[in-house]
Amino acid sequence: MEQKIYGLLGRKLGHSWSAPIHAALGCEDYRLIELEPDELGAFLAQENIGGLNVTIPYKLDVMPFCDKIDEAAKDIGSVNTLARRGGTLCAWNTDAVGFCWMAERAGISMSERKVLVLGSGGASRTAVAMSRKLGAREIIVVSRSGENNYENLSRHADAEIIVNTTPVGMYPKTGESPVDLTAFPACKGVLDVIYNPRRTALLLQAEELGIPCSDGLPMLVAQAKAAEEHFFETTISDSENERILAQLRQETANIVLIGMPGCGKTTVGEALSHLTGREAIDIDARIVEQAGCSIPEIFAAGGEAAFRALERDVTAEVGKSSGKIVLTGGGVVKDPRNYASLRQNGRIYHLTRDLDLLPTEGRPLSQGADLAAMWAEREPMYERFRDVIIENNSTVEETAAAIWRDFCAHSGD
Repeated sequence: MEQKIYGLLGRKLGHSWSAPIHAALGCEDYRLIELEPDELGAFLAQENIGGLNVTIPYKLDVMPFCDKIDEAAKDIGSVNTLARRGGTLCAWNTDAVGFCWMAERAGISMSERKVLVLGSGGASRTAVAMSRKLGAREIIVVSRSGENNYENLSRHADAEIIVNTTPVGMYPKTGESPVDLTAFPACKGVLDVIYNPRRTALLLQAEELGIPCSDGLPMLVAQAKAAEEHFFETTISDSENERILAQLRQETANIVLIGMPGCGKTTVGEALSHLTGREAIDIDARIVEQAGCSIPEIFAAGGEAAFRALERDVTAEVGKSSGKIVLTGGGVVKDPRNYASLRQNGRIYHLTRDLDLLPTEGRPLSQGADLAAMWAEREPMYERFRDVIIENNSTVEETAAAIWRDFCAHSGD
């Protein structure tokens, strides 16, 4: 018997985390399937399709090839789940289930509120339909060229819930945001269907403003569970959603170490790498590699400003990584822009150590410096960046173990 096909159908799927989710649900054969638009028809005509998820840009495009579309999916106007049953290609929209769980889990209510949906594609249609189902008072769709667009957003400054269904801010083009949340003073909740990075620029701003928010990973997990139920005509416990979400959070989040020069970030990072099997990325080492000379030589040639510019670029690139240990230089906190780069996928640990134990050799800003004065200047910056303080006055192994215990307990926060 010909092996059945299970996977995610899309055009560019390098950002996708669907395969590990479906593997965790028991579908080991699930794979990523990248197709061009003119290849859809022939692919979907295959009789050995077991189950498919559909993502950007094909949630509408696949509909003409389906023999049977679920009534709820018809009402929404897009599909994201396909399965062949007895020769019939059937379609559903499990994004709807995922969207509702994402909002519920974040404590965001649509009831009697004005909802602003950014984007007009397949995910937008789901957001509109579910916002209506959840009792939204008014729903406005914003597109680049529609009646409501990014040039006239001020007419909707009273929006209370903002939902981003666009790819703006998605890996690898992180750091971009579709809107400035300060333009919406009544905003009480932000949902972003993007899940890579964990915190888009939009969500980082929501956090800063104290607005309840969620990324799209809960939606992705819940819709995948619902899709598997259609693939195999079975029922899966809802508890699997939380289990798999916690597993993915831990696997994909970065462990980020910050702290004074000489506080032990490199040695603790190496111990963490040995303990966890994760790759440790040393930002200073990356800077040296890119510059082709040592850090003291960079300082000698261009001063601190030249070094900080290189540091900012490397930090922005490294921060896009997932599931790594990121080791920063002592002064990374001096540029506030580095916070977003490190926080987008990371839990940030501030290593502290007695000042009289900090070595200064080979550290341009530490040699001959008043370390107490440096600490006084930087401590508020470390406080701004950090999630957790970890003392490094015992053994390196004990410090690494303390970080790992905290990370395992809180990587989903």
